[in-house]
This record gives sequence, C-alpha cells and structure tokens, in this order.
Amino acid sequence: MARRPTIKDIARQAGVSESAVSFALNNRPGVSQDTRARIRQVAEELGWQANSAARALSGEQSGAVGLVLARPAHTLGVESFFLQLVSGIQEVLAAGRIALLFQVVEDIDAECAVYRRWWAERRVDGVVVVDPRTDDPRPALLAQLALPAVMVGEPGPPGEPGPVGDTGPVGDTGPEGAGGPHPGLSAVRADDAGAMAQVLGHLHQLGHRRIAHVAGLPGLAHTERRIRSLRAEAERLGIGPGQVRSVTTDYSDAEGAEATRRLLAEDRPPTAIVYDNDVMAVAGVAVASELGIPVPGRLSVVAWDDSALCRVTHPRLTALVRDTAGFGRLAAGELLAVLGGSPPRSRESERPRLEPRESTAPPPAAY
Repeated sequence: MARRPTIKDIARQAGVSESAVSFALNNRPGVSQDTRARIRQVAEELGWQANSAARALSGEQSGAVGLVLARPAHTLGVESFFLQLVSGIQEVLAAGRIALLFQVVEDIDAECAVYRRWWAERRVDGVVVVDPRTDDPRPALLAQLALPAVMVGEPGPPGEPGPVGDTGPVGDTGPEGAGGPHPGLSAVRADDAGAMAQVLGHLHQLGHRRIAHVAGLPGLAHTERRIRSLRAEAERLGIGPGQVRSVTTDYSDAEGAEATRRLLAEDRPPTAIVYDNDVMAVAGVAVASELGIPVPGRLSVVAWDDSALCRVTHPRLTALVRDTAGFGRLAAGELLAVLGGSPPRSRESERPRLEPRESTAPPPAAY
C-alpha cells in the first residue's frame, strides 16, 4: 500500500526542521517567506494533505459538513428531488474543497443520534437539515450542541397531522408562515402557498371543482403547509366544502398509485389530482390508463416537481418548475456563511412556476 507523506518527509525533502514545516503549513510565524514557499512547494509535490481528524482535535475545522435523511430508503432511488438538491449542495462545497458526509436513517430519533455522534467526534463543522417537521426536535438539539446548521424549509408549528390515507381534515397547524426558524438556525424556504395558488388557479380556470391532492409524508411541515394552502385557496376561489381533499402517502409510486385507485373509485371522483412529486404523478397516470380513464379527457394531472419523467410521459405532465439544484446551492452557501461568522437568517428561494402541458384540460361537461 502507498504510504501517505508526513511532515517528517517534507522536512527531509526541504532540508528544514519538522517544526518549521508545521509553522509553514499552518500559516504561523516563525519561518521566512522563502522557506514557507519552499516547504509548501515540497508538500504539494509529495501530495501531502492535512489530517482532518487531527485538525478537528486541535480545534480547527474538519473540512466536512453533514446531511442526514430520515426517509424510507426505498423512496430515494426513484425521487429526483434529493438527487438535484444534493448536486447543488455538492457544487458549492466542492468549490471550497469541503466534503459532504451523507447518511440515511430510519427515523427522526436516529437522525438526532447521528448529530450527537458527529458533534462528539468533531466529524463535521455544520449540517444541512431537510424535511422540517410540524413538531421538530432538531432545532433545539442543534442549538444545544452549538452545531451550525441551515434548514431547507421552515419548521412548522406543532399540530396533529392526519394519518396516512386520511382524506379528511388534518389538524390545525396555525397560520401560514407561523413557527419560523429557530432563533439560532438559518433557513432557506420555498413558497409552498404561492405554488399551490398557481396550481389551483390553473385548474379552477379550466373549470375543475372536484380536486384531490395526493400529498407526501404526514408530519412534514411542507406537507401540512400545502394541505392548508389547498384548502385556503379553494375557499378563496369559492370551491365548496368537501370538493377538495388531501391524502397523505410515503411519496412512493406504490402508495401514489393506491391513493389514485381509491380516489377514482369514489361515486363522485375528482376531475383533477395534484401529486406532491413526479413519481406519484406518473403512477397516477398509469392507474387512470388501467381503469380506462383518459388523461386529460376525464382526469387532469399536475406534478409538484418537474423532472425528465414529467416531460417524457405521455401525455406530458403539467408541473411546477423550480431550480432544485439552485435551492441546494442556496442552502450550502448559507451554511458556509454561518461557518464564516454570519448571523442566522431566513432566505426564500425563487418561487416555482407552473408549466402547463398536455395532462391538464377542462373537465367534461357531464362528468
């Protein structure tokens, strides 16, 4: 096995003492500029890199940030959102030669345990936190650990989310925008209310009045926020009570398909369905086809996040278009700013825009 170069190797090659090498590589006084330059040149030629563990133990930064995802592992391989988000985060970190430490866990308790371990081991300098909950323990924990963090989205106020499969009301989670980021936590957020208003406005203009929403995981702040926004916008547009409903899922194609099958089997099925991701929307179109329900002839379909799937499916899916990689870049940039000493703050990403395609049309007059 190849042996990693050491300070002793650099000292021998440069003809100086090991203490002189340490001063030069750590940018401390004690050596002349010419000697410092010679030592750094030798270090580069030998391929020397600082030991991140030793740097962390000495109180310096580890050169890594963390991202923990507490989601069902089987849903990750088919959802493009996180791939694009991570690519944006990595783009910013790579430019600063900062590593991204990524881990998938089974639940929020396991995620908190990872943060405690990373903090104790000085493994990361900060973390990007995703999937804010309506009753989220992570901001308080991160503040207690004094672990710098940026949350992608905003923690929602406490509430009682409806169970998976519940098409009735969810618990009241308070007014839109309440329960903002923890005082010691930066956040980057998306305008879910504005995005839902675009979707419902488009469907309402086409003539739809029976509209279903196949949502994501219950308990996530953005799931509850989208459900509340759907109801509020429907009321504003004069759509009667009971004409709009939401059903929560795990974001997978299987649960998206099952929710679609139940909705379309009702006596008065929806004429339009809004799905919280692209995978469920494509699965919904497949179920409609299986049942002999033409899209958009009898059912209009909207996907929350645009992707290649939405553009190659027949018919092409109307979708909300947003720069998810840019969202990741914004989050990573905010974390680096916090690590550099900037105070916590909340920033909003560019609002998604609705891209109408062939999957939405007016409902049939007699349906």
